Amino acid sequence: MVEVGGRPLVDWVLRWLAKNGIENVVMGVAYRKEKIIDHVGGGERYDVRVQYSHHTTEGGTAQGFRWAIQRYVNDECFVAMNGDELTNVNLQDLAAYHIAKGGTATVAISPLRSPFGVVGVQGEDIVGFQEKPVIDSLLVSVGVYAFRKDILDYLPESGDIEKTAFPRLAAEGRLKAYRHNGFWMTINTMKDLYEVDQRIREMSF
Repeated sequence: MVEVGGRPLVDWVLRWLAKNGIENVVMGVAYRKEKIIDHVGGGERYDVRVQYSHHTTEGGTAQGFRWAIQRYVNDECFVAMNGDELTNVNLQDLAAYHIAKGGTATVAISPLRSPFGVVGVQGEDIVGFQEKPVIDSLLVSVGVYAFRKDILDYLPESGDIEKTAFPRLAAEGRLKAYRHNGFWMTINTMKDLYEVDQRIREMSF
């Protein structure tokens, strides 16, 4: 419910989902769930249908995804995401890529945007300085995924999907990567909030 660009973050996310052709949304809720449900309602003003899957804060992301899928998802393939992301990933392209590659899960990845100035050093001398560069040699998860229903075989009852399901899938060759070179930001700190507030007005959501 944190505000970005004059709207709650959830508003931006749901409008982006609708723009990408998503009609049915299952929202996992735990912390402050009543406030979220009161604000979003059934999703009519976003042109989507929203259902709510209640989970525990202690259960982690694995529990949140597992319970939501078990309760409400009937499709063989579907997209999923964390709740603190803003991005312009093309979900139709992601879904098509996921189906073509045949994995159990596909993770949207992007080059790391360093939050710090990066220095090059020789001895005691700084020989180069880049302020918050994009580091192409390091790829990170954008927090947007495409899943097959058999992801349930890898999701524990509690824990984080990044520490449980994804390492197992990677070891079995069932985890695929979809390269995203566009906009994405995770909002974890006040600094993140300030930066995304500056950029959000330039984006088309």
